[in-house]
Amino acid sequence: MKLAVIGATGMVGNVMLEVLLERNFNFSELILVASERSVGKKINYNGSEYTIHSMEEAISKKPDIAIFSAGGGTSLTWAPRFEEVGTFVIDNSSAWRMSDKHKLIVPEINANILTDTDKIIANPNCSTIQLVLTLAPLHEAYKIRRLIISTYQSITGTGVKAVKQLEDERMGRVADMAYPHKIDKNCLPHCDVFEENGYTKEEMKLVNEPKKILNDYGLNITATAVRIPVEGGHSEAVNIEFENDFDVQELRNILANTEGITVQDDVSNNVYPMPLTAHGKDEVFVGRIRRDESQPKTVNLWIVSDNLRKGAATNAVQIAEYLVENGFV
Repeated sequence: MKLAVIGATGMVGNVMLEVLLERNFNFSELILVASERSVGKKINYNGSEYTIHSMEEAISKKPDIAIFSAGGGTSLTWAPRFEEVGTFVIDNSSAWRMSDKHKLIVPEINANILTDTDKIIANPNCSTIQLVLTLAPLHEAYKIRRLIISTYQSITGTGVKAVKQLEDERMGRVADMAYPHKIDKNCLPHCDVFEENGYTKEEMKLVNEPKKILNDYGLNITATAVRIPVEGGHSEAVNIEFENDFDVQELRNILANTEGITVQDDVSNNVYPMPLTAHGKDEVFVGRIRRDESQPKTVNLWIVSDNLRKGAATNAVQIAEYLVENGFV
């Protein structure tokens, strides 16, 4: 089985390779692709040396699966070229997420809707994945009416340049700015670009993507996305109003028994999810589970996950595993 990783030298690409190794993903040939300036370079991976290929070279090898993490423009240009040679493309950009012709997949929730004709499969936004993994069992149990989401997002969601900016600021060096303002000792209510409605693209992803994944376009959702100077993962404060009332302990038990979720909710011992402890892990951590006392049928949750792992690389690899396990390739 031929596997291609597009954007292999980037931040998510590096984590993708780690996750493939950790999960013992079997392939007969690994095709690594990066930007034109990297073509021909050698990298060591799992005791072997690999040459970085160009897009055209990778297409000529007709990989069975190609995992893309190279930006929306690259995906729009090249994913259809891979599709033409029969490759299943799992794309980590926003290029195909809201397309009516392409499916948006979190394997624990909706991998079963995939067919062998779905050659380009969209990986959701990192903030969306940890959110919907938490929402799905609660929506089934109590029927969600409205969501108010506030995110506290790691600089790693922006990429290497943002990590370098933070490091330079903390060391007192002149920084190459990934953001319009200093990020150290600061919070920026500005993730991605602003749209005409005053919301950022990141906020609108949180509004639109859960509706598609949960297959419920009647959900009322509003979001504020904030960038904070941490590296371990994204955090979300989520207020959920249900149509049906709930018992808090029952709700906690539902989450505790959901695949991919770990409940950390023991405030008497200062146990709750944090980016520092979520870093490097695949689980979505949920805590601070408490009833909203200002209105009925409403709960507050705190959700944390490593945005480079379950929020990107791990979810994509899980989709690839599903394709293999179900005989698509």
